[in-house]
Amino acid sequence: MRPRKPGGGRLVSRVWAGGTDPHRAAPAGVERFVCRWAHGLTGISFVPLEPVELTSLLRDLVGRVLAALAADDPAHGPDPPAAEVGRSVGAALAAAHLTNPLAVARTIELFGRWLLVDLAGDLASGPDPRTLAARLVGLQAGLADGYAAALRAHTLAEQEEVSTAALAALRAAEYRRRAVEARFRAVFANAAVGIGVVDTAGVVVDVNPALARMLGRRAEWLCGRRVTEVVDRNEAPWIRDHLRRLLCGERDEFRLETPHRRPDGRLVRLDLSMTLVRDEQGAARYAVAVVADVTDQRRLEARLWHEARHDALTGLANRTLFLERLARACAAAARGARLGVCLLDLDGFKAVNDSLGHSCGDRLLVAVAERLRRSVGQAGTVARLGGDEFAVLVRNPAGPDQVAALAQAMLTALSAPIRLDGHDLRVSASVGVVERAACGADPAEVMRAADIALYRAKAAGRRRWALHDPRGCADDIARHTLTTALPAALDRGEFVLEYQPLVSLDDGALRAVEALVRWEHPRLGRIPPGRFITLAEDSGLITALGRWVLTEACRQAGRWRARHGCAPPVSVNLASAQAHDARLVEDVVAVLAETGLEPGRLQLELTESAVLGHEQGPVDALRALAETGVRLAIDDFGTGYSNLAYLARLPVHELKIAGALVDGLDCPSSGAASHTIVASVVGLAHALGLGVTAEGVETPAQADLLRMLGCDTGQGWLFGRPGPAESIDALLRRGGPLAAARSGRATTVPAVAAADLA
Repeated sequence: MRPRKPGGGRLVSRVWAGGTDPHRAAPAGVERFVCRWAHGLTGISFVPLEPVELTSLLRDLVGRVLAALAADDPAHGPDPPAAEVGRSVGAALAAAHLTNPLAVARTIELFGRWLLVDLAGDLASGPDPRTLAARLVGLQAGLADGYAAALRAHTLAEQEEVSTAALAALRAAEYRRRAVEARFRAVFANAAVGIGVVDTAGVVVDVNPALARMLGRRAEWLCGRRVTEVVDRNEAPWIRDHLRRLLCGERDEFRLETPHRRPDGRLVRLDLSMTLVRDEQGAARYAVAVVADVTDQRRLEARLWHEARHDALTGLANRTLFLERLARACAAAARGARLGVCLLDLDGFKAVNDSLGHSCGDRLLVAVAERLRRSVGQAGTVARLGGDEFAVLVRNPAGPDQVAALAQAMLTALSAPIRLDGHDLRVSASVGVVERAACGADPAEVMRAADIALYRAKAAGRRRWALHDPRGCADDIARHTLTTALPAALDRGEFVLEYQPLVSLDDGALRAVEALVRWEHPRLGRIPPGRFITLAEDSGLITALGRWVLTEACRQAGRWRARHGCAPPVSVNLASAQAHDARLVEDVVAVLAETGLEPGRLQLELTESAVLGHEQGPVDALRALAETGVRLAIDDFGTGYSNLAYLARLPVHELKIAGALVDGLDCPSSGAASHTIVASVVGLAHALGLGVTAEGVETPAQADLLRMLGCDTGQGWLFGRPGPAESIDALLRRGGPLAAARSGRATTVPAVAAADLA
């Protein structure tokens, strides 16, 4: 052994030892070798390290190696075995995931070639070269051994981790498989729908209890049988074709609805869906069938369809079904085919409801429907379109005579009295008949023609039928057009009011104005009241129209008061239907409250036929109105009952003599009779405390005669034609009399008639 140099025991303290002090720079030789080593290991790590991390690791390892090489001799102190240091270095490389075999190979190579060269300056006062060489060999051997041992341990640990993970994954997969299978079995066994599995030969493999119950079989009986043996015999060929295409792979699924006769004889409807399940190679493995019992659903749909297309009261087809069948008859008709429609409406059915109640009216409709059904038989489809309106559709009639005979048969069937609640009710009806070619017919036009024919039957006296004549129904079409346009016209504001002055025959002063309704049709222009008032009464719209007229007239009177400080009383015509409306008093009071018009400034005009000879009901309503302060007048007196004695019972304030009596005053042939009648009416009216207004005054002579007979007020073209509200504004601004009524001359002419009211 070489003698220890003086001071050799302090060599390690003078040598840099691995960079334990981060602020102390490594020796130049150490840094040089660290750079070589880092360069040799760059790019060969399976888990790459950042350059800073790799350099720091290698610097620490070089420090260990330097300490092992420069250690004192064993005789003078501890000598770290180079092999142990090498093992720690190899283990450190493996722990840093430098597990590529090139890493240890290059490290050993670098240690052999450059370690002693680069660290020569740091080992100058260390062991002799032979000792350094021996230690370097031990260091390399230990490095290889430590690296191999660490790599083996690392590999075994990774294999253990992989095995553990694989076993855990296997167990998890098995657990999931069992869970999925358990869930499937639970769904399969407890599902409300039927589920079955069929193999590629079409044999049933398994069925759940729900499917067995649907088919009325035991599960044991179903398994092992072909699908075509299980399904209904009549449906088997059809299902066999679908199943064959499914199992041979032509399609992946199919769905159909099929009837099935159970062993107990019950017929059920099944919704069948079958889906093909393929293996990994795409070959068919088996098919899964899902079956739902839709019997109750189809019954419900059929019931709802029936209820939606049949009248709940009579059981007849309703309007929807009737129009559907009429449309099909028109669309599917061959050339030369014909059709017939009878539209029937009961006469006076509202009186039955009003007198005996709606319950009795409903039973009457049921009895009428049964009679119509028996009288028509198999000749056509009987339908109730709504209310007391019925219709019959006849396909391919022999001609108009056959349809007309059917209409007469229905009228005859209804002629016998119907006994309800001890009452023998006699019902009559009117029938509109249409017979025409079916090919190319428009259902709406057919029903419109039947409606027009029905209207003609009613206008001719009711209790009869009328055949639609396309060549002579221009007036009927016009009336029908106006009737159907009335509701929309009211909604669109097509009605307007005009006002005609009522003038004192004594001094020509403006006494009142009468509100007269007009229809401004957007296509037909102005329609006079004579053409639409009757239509409104027949259609039941007169009440709504009258309420609008009343409201607008009262509102206009309020405008006149606001503009001129005074407002003439406004007179509004009241239809018979309004007089008998239970809400008459309530509506009038509400309108007065809404418009702010005093009751004494409103006069309601009623015809004689609206109040005379009727029951007490209208009289009570009129008295209630009179008590509120509203004035009442009898319009067109002398054209109706002219029951003067009955007037004493009515709370009437005014009589309006009909224009027909006024026309005769200056007529040579009838002047004396008209003079006597008018004088009598005026005298009796004054005796009863009533005012008298003459309508239709057109000449000064008529005005003078009426004044001499004591008539109070005149109304007619002599004093002003009906005009817009602005014409009354002009009169109110003028403020003077309308005629020199006190002159006593027969030639008296209204001073402002032409200027202000033309």
